[in-house]
Amino acid sequence: MSLLTSWFSNKEKVEKTSRPILNKILETMREGVLVVGEDTRISASNEAAYNAFAKRNGALEDKRLSEIIRDLSLHEAFRKALEENKFSDLKLEIPGVAERRKYDVHIAPIELDNQKSAVGIFYDITQIEHLEKVRQEFFSNISHELRTPLTSILAFVETLEDGAIEDQENNRRFLSVIRRNAERMHHLIDDILELSSIESGNIEIQAKNISLSSLVKEVFTNLSNKADERKIKLVNEVPAEASVFADVMRLEQMLTNLIDNAIKFNCDSGSVTISYQKNATKDLISVADTGEGISSEHLQRIFERFYRTDRARSREIGGTGLGLAIVKHLARLHGGEISVSSSVGKGTTFVVELPKE
Repeated sequence: MSLLTSWFSNKEKVEKTSRPILNKILETMREGVLVVGEDTRISASNEAAYNAFAKRNGALEDKRLSEIIRDLSLHEAFRKALEENKFSDLKLEIPGVAERRKYDVHIAPIELDNQKSAVGIFYDITQIEHLEKVRQEFFSNISHELRTPLTSILAFVETLEDGAIEDQENNRRFLSVIRRNAERMHHLIDDILELSSIESGNIEIQAKNISLSSLVKEVFTNLSNKADERKIKLVNEVPAEASVFADVMRLEQMLTNLIDNAIKFNCDSGSVTISYQKNATKDLISVADTGEGISSEHLQRIFERFYRTDRARSREIGGTGLGLAIVKHLARLHGGEISVSSSVGKGTTFVVELPKE
Protein backbone atom coordinates (compact mmCIF):
# COMPACT_ATOMS: atom_id res chain seq x y z
CA MET A 1 0.00 0.00 0.00
CA SER A 2 2.79 2.49 0.91
CA LEU A 3 4.68 1.83 -2.33
CA LEU A 4 1.59 2.44 -4.43
CA THR A 5 0.76 5.64 -2.52
CA SER A 6 4.34 6.83 -2.92
CA TRP A 7 4.14 6.15 -6.63
CA PHE A 8 0.89 8.04 -7.00
CA SER A 9 2.22 10.90 -4.86
CA ASN A 10 5.34 11.44 -6.92
CA LYS A 11 4.35 14.32 -9.15
CA GLU A 12 7.08 13.96 -11.74
CA LYS A 13 6.42 10.28 -12.39
CA VAL A 14 2.67 10.73 -12.61
CA GLU A 15 3.02 13.60 -15.04
CA LYS A 16 5.20 11.45 -17.31
CA THR A 17 2.78 8.52 -17.16
CA SER A 18 0.17 8.28 -19.90
CA ARG A 19 -3.40 7.20 -19.31
CA PRO A 20 -2.89 3.79 -21.05
CA ILE A 21 0.04 2.97 -18.79
CA LEU A 22 -1.96 4.01 -15.72
CA ASN A 23 -4.80 1.74 -16.79
CA LYS A 24 -2.38 -1.15 -17.29
CA ILE A 25 -1.03 -0.68 -13.77
CA LEU A 26 -4.53 -0.56 -12.31
CA GLU A 27 -5.53 -3.75 -14.08
CA THR A 28 -2.62 -5.68 -12.54
CA MET A 29 -3.93 -5.03 -9.03
CA ARG A 30 -6.19 -7.47 -7.22
CA GLU A 31 -7.48 -4.69 -4.97
CA GLY A 32 -10.22 -2.39 -6.20
CA VAL A 33 -8.95 1.07 -7.15
CA LEU A 34 -10.99 4.24 -7.74
CA VAL A 35 -9.45 7.54 -8.84
CA VAL A 36 -11.73 10.52 -8.12
CA GLY A 37 -11.35 14.06 -9.46
CA GLU A 38 -12.15 17.40 -7.80
CA ASP A 39 -15.71 17.22 -9.12
CA THR A 40 -16.07 13.90 -7.17
CA ARG A 41 -16.48 12.04 -10.43
CA ILE A 42 -14.57 8.80 -11.00
CA SER A 43 -11.82 9.34 -13.58
CA ALA A 44 -10.23 5.88 -13.49
CA SER A 45 -10.87 2.44 -12.02
CA ASN A 46 -9.85 -1.17 -12.48
CA GLU A 47 -11.62 -4.48 -13.06
CA ALA A 48 -11.60 -5.39 -9.36
CA ALA A 49 -13.46 -2.15 -8.58
CA TYR A 50 -15.91 -2.78 -11.40
CA ASN A 51 -16.65 -6.30 -10.10
CA ALA A 52 -17.14 -4.95 -6.59
CA PHE A 53 -19.16 -1.81 -7.24
CA ALA A 54 -20.45 -1.56 -10.78
CA LYS A 55 -22.03 -4.82 -11.94
CA ARG A 56 -25.49 -3.38 -11.38
CA ASN A 57 -24.53 0.20 -12.30
CA GLY A 58 -22.59 -0.14 -15.53
CA ALA A 59 -19.27 1.61 -16.17
CA LEU A 60 -17.72 3.55 -13.30
CA GLU A 61 -15.93 6.33 -15.18
CA ASP A 62 -17.56 9.78 -15.17
CA LYS A 63 -20.05 8.79 -12.49
CA ARG A 64 -20.13 10.60 -9.17
CA LEU A 65 -18.76 8.62 -6.24
CA SER A 66 -22.11 9.03 -4.45
CA GLU A 67 -23.86 7.19 -7.29
CA ILE A 68 -21.68 4.12 -6.76
CA ILE A 69 -21.07 3.97 -3.01
CA ARG A 70 -23.35 5.65 -0.50
CA ASP A 71 -21.24 5.99 2.58
CA LEU A 72 -20.69 9.33 4.31
CA SER A 73 -17.37 8.38 5.91
CA LEU A 74 -15.96 7.37 2.52
CA HIS A 75 -17.13 10.60 0.89
CA GLU A 76 -15.58 12.61 3.75
CA ALA A 77 -12.26 10.78 3.35
CA PHE A 78 -12.16 11.59 -0.37
CA ARG A 79 -13.05 15.23 0.40
CA LYS A 80 -10.13 15.50 2.84
CA ALA A 81 -7.77 14.07 0.23
CA LEU A 82 -8.98 16.51 -2.45
CA GLU A 83 -9.33 19.67 -0.35
CA GLU A 84 -6.91 19.21 2.56
CA ASN A 85 -4.32 16.90 0.99
CA LYS A 86 -4.87 14.35 3.79
CA PHE A 87 -4.46 10.58 3.83
CA SER A 88 -7.23 8.42 5.37
CA ASP A 89 -7.80 4.80 6.39
CA LEU A 90 -11.25 3.42 7.14
CA LYS A 91 -13.36 0.30 7.17
CA LEU A 92 -16.29 -0.02 4.82
CA GLU A 93 -19.24 -2.41 4.55
CA ILE A 94 -21.22 -2.66 1.33
CA PRO A 95 -24.36 -4.80 0.84
CA GLY A 96 -23.87 -7.52 -1.75
CA VAL A 97 -26.09 -10.01 -3.53
CA ALA A 98 -25.12 -12.93 -1.25
CA GLU A 99 -23.49 -11.16 1.71
CA ARG A 100 -22.14 -7.86 2.96
CA ARG A 101 -18.64 -7.23 1.67
CA LYS A 102 -16.10 -5.67 4.03
CA TYR A 103 -13.16 -3.53 2.96
CA ASP A 104 -10.12 -1.85 4.45
CA VAL A 105 -9.86 1.38 2.44
CA HIS A 106 -6.80 3.61 2.02
CA ILE A 107 -7.36 7.02 0.41
CA ALA A 108 -4.53 9.31 -0.69
CA PRO A 109 -4.27 12.63 -2.54
CA ILE A 110 -2.53 12.53 -5.91
CA GLU A 111 -1.95 14.81 -8.89
CA LEU A 112 -2.98 13.29 -12.20
CA ASP A 113 -2.72 15.07 -15.55
CA ASN A 114 -1.88 18.28 -13.66
CA GLN A 115 -5.16 18.07 -11.74
CA LYS A 116 -5.90 17.31 -8.13
CA SER A 117 -7.32 13.84 -7.61
CA ALA A 118 -7.64 11.22 -4.92
CA VAL A 119 -7.04 7.48 -5.16
CA GLY A 120 -8.93 4.95 -3.06
CA ILE A 121 -7.60 1.41 -2.65
CA PHE A 122 -10.17 -1.15 -1.46
CA TYR A 123 -8.82 -4.29 0.22
CA ASP A 124 -11.54 -6.94 0.42
CA ILE A 125 -11.30 -8.46 3.91
CA THR A 126 -14.64 -10.28 3.87
CA GLN A 127 -13.09 -13.74 3.83
CA ILE A 128 -10.46 -12.80 6.42
CA GLU A 129 -13.17 -11.47 8.75
CA HIS A 130 -15.24 -14.62 8.20
CA LEU A 131 -12.29 -16.90 8.99
CA GLU A 132 -11.53 -14.90 12.13
CA LYS A 133 -15.13 -15.25 13.23
CA VAL A 134 -15.01 -19.01 12.57
CA ARG A 135 -11.78 -19.25 14.57
CA GLN A 136 -13.27 -17.36 17.51
CA GLU A 137 -16.43 -19.49 17.43
CA PHE A 138 -14.32 -22.65 17.23
CA PHE A 139 -12.31 -21.82 20.34
CA SER A 140 -15.43 -20.65 22.15
CA ASN A 141 -17.20 -23.92 21.33
CA ILE A 142 -14.20 -26.04 22.34
CA SER A 143 -14.01 -24.22 25.68
CA HIS A 144 -17.72 -24.71 26.27
CA GLU A 145 -17.72 -28.38 25.23
CA LEU A 146 -14.76 -29.21 27.47
CA ARG A 147 -15.95 -27.15 30.42
CA THR A 148 -19.21 -29.09 30.82
CA PRO A 149 -17.73 -32.59 31.36
CA LEU A 150 -14.79 -31.16 33.33
CA THR A 151 -17.17 -29.42 35.71
CA SER A 152 -19.05 -32.67 36.23
CA ILE A 153 -15.85 -34.67 36.77
CA LEU A 154 -14.49 -32.19 39.32
CA ALA A 155 -17.80 -32.04 41.18
CA PHE A 156 -18.02 -35.80 41.60
CA VAL A 157 -14.34 -36.12 42.51
CA GLU A 158 -14.87 -33.56 45.27
CA THR A 159 -17.94 -35.47 46.43
CA LEU A 160 -15.92 -38.68 46.66
CA GLU A 161 -13.08 -36.89 48.46
CA ASP A 162 -15.54 -35.46 50.98
CA GLY A 163 -16.47 -38.95 52.13
CA ALA A 164 -18.79 -40.34 49.46
CA ILE A 165 -16.13 -42.89 48.51
CA GLU A 166 -17.26 -44.81 51.60
CA ASP A 167 -20.89 -44.68 50.44
CA GLN A 168 -21.32 -48.21 49.07
CA GLU A 169 -24.69 -47.37 47.53
CA ASN A 170 -23.54 -44.42 45.42
CA ASN A 171 -19.75 -44.45 45.01
CA ARG A 172 -19.80 -46.68 41.94
CA ARG A 173 -22.52 -44.53 40.36
CA PHE A 174 -20.34 -41.45 40.93
CA LEU A 175 -17.37 -43.22 39.33
CA SER A 176 -19.58 -44.19 36.40
CA VAL A 177 -20.50 -40.53 35.84
CA ILE A 178 -16.83 -39.56 35.96
CA ARG A 179 -15.93 -42.25 33.43
CA ARG A 180 -18.78 -41.25 31.10
CA ASN A 181 -17.71 -37.60 31.08
CA ALA A 182 -14.04 -38.53 30.64
CA GLU A 183 -14.98 -40.69 27.64
CA ARG A 184 -16.98 -37.80 26.22
CA MET A 185 -13.92 -35.55 26.46
CA HIS A 186 -11.79 -38.26 24.88
CA HIS A 187 -14.19 -38.59 21.91
CA LEU A 188 -14.31 -34.81 21.51
CA ILE A 189 -10.52 -34.47 21.43
CA ASP A 190 -10.26 -37.38 18.98
CA ASP A 191 -12.77 -35.69 16.65
CA ILE A 192 -10.99 -32.33 16.91
CA LEU A 193 -7.66 -33.94 16.01
CA GLU A 194 -9.26 -35.90 13.18
CA LEU A 195 -10.93 -32.82 11.71
CA SER A 196 -7.71 -30.83 12.06
CA SER A 197 -5.76 -33.51 10.16
CA ILE A 198 -8.34 -33.60 7.38
CA GLU A 199 -8.50 -29.82 6.99
CA SER A 200 -4.71 -29.42 7.02
CA GLY A 201 -4.35 -31.92 4.16
CA ASN A 202 -2.43 -34.49 6.19
CA ILE A 203 -4.80 -37.31 5.19
CA GLU A 204 -4.41 -38.99 1.81
CA ILE A 205 -7.19 -40.90 0.12
CA GLN A 206 -6.25 -44.40 -1.07
CA ALA A 207 -9.22 -45.09 -3.30
CA LYS A 208 -10.05 -48.45 -4.87
CA ASN A 209 -13.15 -50.37 -5.92
CA ILE A 210 -14.89 -51.79 -2.86
CA SER A 211 -18.10 -53.71 -2.25
CA LEU A 212 -20.54 -51.21 -0.76
CA SER A 213 -23.04 -53.80 0.48
CA SER A 214 -20.36 -55.68 2.44
CA LEU A 215 -19.08 -52.45 4.00
CA VAL A 216 -22.58 -51.45 5.07
CA LYS A 217 -23.05 -54.86 6.70
CA GLU A 218 -19.83 -54.34 8.71
CA VAL A 219 -20.96 -50.92 9.90
CA PHE A 220 -24.38 -52.34 10.85
CA THR A 221 -22.68 -55.08 12.86
CA ASN A 222 -20.57 -52.53 14.73
CA LEU A 223 -23.61 -50.39 15.57
CA SER A 224 -26.13 -53.18 16.15
CA ASN A 225 -26.04 -52.90 19.95
CA LYS A 226 -26.92 -49.20 19.82
CA ALA A 227 -29.73 -49.92 17.38
CA ASP A 228 -31.07 -52.81 19.47
CA GLU A 229 -31.22 -50.64 22.60
CA ARG A 230 -33.80 -48.42 20.91
CA LYS A 231 -35.31 -51.12 18.68
CA ILE A 232 -34.09 -49.37 15.55
CA LYS A 233 -34.29 -51.51 12.42
CA LEU A 234 -31.20 -51.35 10.18
CA VAL A 235 -32.07 -51.93 6.51
CA ASN A 236 -29.44 -52.56 3.82
CA GLU A 237 -30.96 -51.97 0.38
CA VAL A 238 -27.60 -51.78 -1.41
CA PRO A 239 -27.43 -54.36 -4.24
CA ALA A 240 -24.88 -57.09 -3.63
CA GLU A 241 -23.04 -56.25 -6.86
CA ALA A 242 -22.75 -52.51 -6.14
CA SER A 243 -19.22 -51.18 -5.86
CA VAL A 244 -17.85 -47.68 -5.30
CA PHE A 245 -14.43 -46.12 -5.80
CA ALA A 246 -13.33 -44.88 -2.39
CA ASP A 247 -10.90 -45.22 0.49
CA VAL A 248 -12.40 -48.13 2.42
CA MET A 249 -11.38 -46.83 5.86
CA ARG A 250 -12.62 -43.29 5.20
CA LEU A 251 -15.88 -44.45 3.63
CA GLU A 252 -16.47 -46.68 6.66
CA GLN A 253 -15.82 -43.63 8.85
CA MET A 254 -18.37 -41.57 6.89
CA LEU A 255 -21.02 -44.28 7.00
CA THR A 256 -20.41 -44.93 10.71
CA ASN A 257 -20.91 -41.25 11.55
CA LEU A 258 -24.06 -40.95 9.42
CA ILE A 259 -25.65 -44.22 10.61
CA ASP A 260 -24.71 -43.55 14.24
CA ASN A 261 -26.42 -40.14 14.00
CA ALA A 262 -29.43 -41.72 12.33
CA ILE A 263 -29.76 -44.13 15.26
CA LYS A 264 -29.24 -41.46 17.91
CA PHE A 265 -31.75 -38.98 16.51
CA ASN A 266 -34.32 -41.53 15.39
CA CYS A 267 -37.65 -42.37 16.97
CA ASP A 268 -37.90 -45.51 19.10
CA SER A 269 -38.72 -48.53 16.92
CA GLY A 270 -37.81 -46.51 13.84
CA SER A 271 -35.56 -47.55 10.98
CA VAL A 272 -32.34 -46.56 9.20
CA THR A 273 -32.15 -47.46 5.51
CA ILE A 274 -29.03 -47.45 3.33
CA SER A 275 -29.63 -47.38 -0.43
CA TYR A 276 -27.55 -46.91 -3.57
CA GLN A 277 -28.03 -45.24 -6.93
CA LYS A 278 -25.68 -44.27 -9.73
CA ASN A 279 -25.54 -42.10 -12.79
CA ALA A 280 -22.97 -41.56 -15.53
CA THR A 281 -20.44 -39.82 -13.28
CA LYS A 282 -21.38 -40.44 -9.65
CA ASP A 283 -22.26 -43.10 -7.11
CA LEU A 284 -24.94 -41.97 -4.65
CA ILE A 285 -25.16 -43.48 -1.17
CA SER A 286 -28.27 -42.55 0.85
CA VAL A 287 -28.70 -42.83 4.62
CA ALA A 288 -32.35 -42.29 5.54
CA ASP A 289 -33.93 -42.33 8.99
CA THR A 290 -37.47 -42.06 10.33
CA GLY A 291 -36.67 -39.50 13.02
CA GLU A 292 -38.15 -36.14 13.87
CA GLY A 293 -36.54 -34.41 10.91
CA ILE A 294 -34.62 -31.14 10.73
CA SER A 295 -36.32 -27.77 10.21
CA SER A 296 -35.28 -25.66 7.23
CA GLU A 297 -33.41 -23.00 9.23
CA HIS A 298 -30.97 -25.65 10.48
CA LEU A 299 -30.36 -27.48 7.19
CA GLN A 300 -27.98 -24.85 5.78
CA ARG A 301 -25.74 -25.03 8.87
CA ILE A 302 -25.93 -28.71 9.77
CA PHE A 303 -22.39 -29.42 8.49
CA GLU A 304 -20.74 -26.63 10.50
CA ARG A 305 -18.41 -27.60 13.32
CA PHE A 306 -20.20 -27.88 16.68
CA TYR A 307 -23.53 -26.88 15.16
CA ARG A 308 -26.44 -28.70 16.79
CA THR A 309 -30.17 -28.39 16.24
CA ASP A 310 -30.79 -29.45 19.86
CA ARG A 311 -27.73 -28.90 22.05
CA ALA A 312 -29.21 -30.40 25.20
CA ARG A 313 -30.25 -33.62 23.50
CA SER A 314 -26.97 -33.91 21.60
CA ARG A 315 -24.99 -33.75 24.81
CA GLU A 316 -27.33 -36.19 26.51
CA ILE A 317 -26.75 -38.83 23.84
CA GLY A 318 -23.01 -38.14 23.58
CA GLY A 319 -22.63 -36.22 20.33
CA THR A 320 -19.55 -34.02 19.82
CA GLY A 321 -21.04 -31.82 17.09
CA LEU A 322 -18.15 -32.63 14.73
CA GLY A 323 -19.32 -35.82 13.03
CA LEU A 324 -21.07 -34.21 10.06
CA ALA A 325 -18.22 -31.74 9.54
CA ILE A 326 -15.84 -34.70 9.31
CA VAL A 327 -18.13 -36.46 6.82
CA LYS A 328 -18.32 -33.32 4.64
CA HIS A 329 -14.55 -32.93 4.51
CA LEU A 330 -13.95 -36.62 3.82
CA ALA A 331 -16.49 -36.57 0.98
CA ARG A 332 -14.70 -33.57 -0.55
CA LEU A 333 -11.32 -35.28 -0.19
CA HIS A 334 -12.77 -37.98 -2.45
CA GLY A 335 -13.78 -35.28 -4.94
CA GLY A 336 -17.40 -35.76 -3.91
CA GLU A 337 -20.01 -33.98 -1.84
CA ILE A 338 -22.71 -34.59 0.75
CA SER A 339 -26.23 -33.17 0.81
CA VAL A 340 -29.21 -33.41 3.13
CA SER A 341 -32.97 -33.26 2.80
CA SER A 342 -35.47 -33.48 5.60
CA SER A 343 -39.14 -33.34 6.42
CA VAL A 344 -40.13 -32.43 9.96
CA GLY A 345 -41.92 -35.34 11.59
CA LYS A 346 -40.99 -37.78 8.81
CA GLY A 347 -37.21 -38.12 8.82
CA THR A 348 -33.93 -37.06 7.25
CA THR A 349 -31.88 -38.34 4.32
CA PHE A 350 -28.17 -37.72 3.80
CA VAL A 351 -26.71 -38.44 0.36
CA VAL A 352 -22.98 -38.99 -0.18
CA GLU A 353 -21.93 -38.39 -3.79
CA LEU A 354 -18.70 -40.09 -4.87
CA PRO A 355 -17.15 -39.74 -8.34
CA LYS A 356 -16.72 -42.89 -10.36
CA GLU A 357 -13.24 -44.23 -11.02
